[in-house]
Amino acid sequence: MSLSRHPLSLACTAVLLCGLAPALSKAQDTQHTDPHTHSAAPVQVGKVTVRASALKTAVEDLTQPVTVLTAERLDQVKANSLGETVSGVPGVQSASFGPGVGRPVIRGMDGSRVQVLSNGMGIGDVSAVSGDHAVAVEPFLADQIEVLKGAATLMYGGGSVGGAVNVSDGRIPEHASGDPLSGRSEFRYNSASRERTGMLRLDGTGLDGHLAIHADAIIRNADDLRIPGYADLHGAEDEDAVAGILPNTALQTRSGALGLSWIGSRGFAGMSASQFHTEYGIPEGAHTHGHEGEEEYAEEAGVRIVMNQQRSDAKASIERIGPFASIRPQFSNSRYEHTEWEGDQIGTTFHNRTREARSDFLFKPWGRWTQAVGVTFGDEHQDAIGDEAFIPSTHVRSSALYGFGTGQFGAWTVEAGARLGRTELQLRDVSSADRRMDTVSAALSARYALTPNWSVSGGLDHAERAPGVEELHAYGAHVATQTFEIGDPNLDIEKALRGELGLKYQSRKLRGNVSVYRARFDQFTYLHETGNEVEGLTERRWQQAPATFTGVDAELSWTMADNDNGRWEWRLFGDTVRAKLTDGANLPRISPARIGSEWNWNLNDWRAGLTAMRVAAARNLAPGETPTKGYTLVNAHLSWHHDVRDGVGLELFADATNLLDQEIRNATSILKDSAPQAGRGIAVGVRTYF
Repeated sequence: MSLSRHPLSLACTAVLLCGLAPALSKAQDTQHTDPHTHSAAPVQVGKVTVRASALKTAVEDLTQPVTVLTAERLDQVKANSLGETVSGVPGVQSASFGPGVGRPVIRGMDGSRVQVLSNGMGIGDVSAVSGDHAVAVEPFLADQIEVLKGAATLMYGGGSVGGAVNVSDGRIPEHASGDPLSGRSEFRYNSASRERTGMLRLDGTGLDGHLAIHADAIIRNADDLRIPGYADLHGAEDEDAVAGILPNTALQTRSGALGLSWIGSRGFAGMSASQFHTEYGIPEGAHTHGHEGEEEYAEEAGVRIVMNQQRSDAKASIERIGPFASIRPQFSNSRYEHTEWEGDQIGTTFHNRTREARSDFLFKPWGRWTQAVGVTFGDEHQDAIGDEAFIPSTHVRSSALYGFGTGQFGAWTVEAGARLGRTELQLRDVSSADRRMDTVSAALSARYALTPNWSVSGGLDHAERAPGVEELHAYGAHVATQTFEIGDPNLDIEKALRGELGLKYQSRKLRGNVSVYRARFDQFTYLHETGNEVEGLTERRWQQAPATFTGVDAELSWTMADNDNGRWEWRLFGDTVRAKLTDGANLPRISPARIGSEWNWNLNDWRAGLTAMRVAAARNLAPGETPTKGYTLVNAHLSWHHDVRDGVGLELFADATNLLDQEIRNATSILKDSAPQAGRGIAVGVRTYF
């Protein structure tokens, strides 16, 4: 994690600090309270700002669907993977690949159509390329996680045509903390995998209020996952099969960061350096393909993935400068390495070097209209080395110009935006395969307040996505999916026209919303199973065809009582999506319909919750896809908080998952037939706040 390994980011930060110091030199006038700094349990206070929005708009003021997890709510749902953490949000599931991997699926779309962001910047990993690649972000260190759907993702381009998930962790302080030193820690044990996790975070501010520092670290160790029944769908028919355990799923994670900022009355400038390391096993049923004489060895030894990322970031904000309310430049530099070990032999190694720069310019309000423009540049070098490397070494340059605006006109709130992007893809050794692809995206949405409590909204957007390197140039055995994958270098730009209608009610005790959407793709890029075999594997080719995604997300929250017996809240939520080609064929790994109910109770220092979610059986199957049974997932939460003294708190908690010990096979997982989800598990732990 040496800073000397990131000279470009250090140089950019030095320029920011030197150039902005005069503008930021006045003392900070206002204090910022960390969402976990409290005199009791952490609570959400006031409106929550969507940090992934160029306009930095509050959730309640947006016309487009955005969900924010923070404070107590985030503490209750955070898990080892980002996908599992956000899987309770309506319209969102997790594409799991064993307990070490979980990438978000939004409204039936995943992979290269769902962008994962860290503080508004790309994470620089290769998790979108294959289902067995973990996301290089740690949910336990997050202050806030934002899930953006539909047109709300416009500023992040085609990689977020399905949606985006932004993880804000405060590694670059933007405000002076209320105390010279504050922090939090957490230690937990989970019986489902004998997981042991320890986390520590520290935030401090110098006596003059200008210098702010941040440090965090997390350590996680877990054994093989405990499951009900057998790992393989037909394990009961195998005399040698062992029930109750998912072999080769132990994991280790180490992550840490240091951050530093200069704070002034007109903004801040700062930098951070971080490292993420994880090692996890791949469940049997994947990576079993080998070359002649190697298959048996690989199966016996097991396949493990070792991933390392060193990252540096720089960020600044200058407020009230000329016609701008603020100017916010950002820069990130990432070195990523991912090695797949088959026993003591290396199968494939991925190297990814990513640089990204972004700057948002928020204008001062003009009448009833607020607007922002921005520019972003990206540079990525990706290499795959080894016998099982199925994509070539590539160099990708990207750039974009975007603009957004929102206005309030009586009972109407209107939002509009547009984005012009360019992607240049070069193969390292084949210049004739170079591609330059220009994309244009635009969105328009509006909300009309029928009454002070009721509102209706609607939106229409056109989104374009340039095909990725795996879609264009894949050729070879893709062991994660047990297929032989073949790309098509002639694929066109993917274009989607999306429409959405929403109804929302909000009062002091009752809050609810429902969204109905439809996305029509002219050139939807997908893997087609040809029915042929290559090297003993099923052949799949990337191709394009028209497709539609149609679905509904809904959520209702009711504060039933708030009295001497506590605050009682009930939540009802659900979603469904149907995705198919225009010839009638279903697309694979689409989540079946879900409906859930959640009860929460809070009295003084006590909090408790119970959630039950029913997931229907997967019946709308793609050709060659196997069905999954429906199941009921029941989770529970209990915590007790005690203030030791002013500003110092202690919290004991217990979380129970899958209380019914159901055999859960996730329809969105490639490994649904060979790697079920965890059985009943109890997590107990302690959190401290100071």
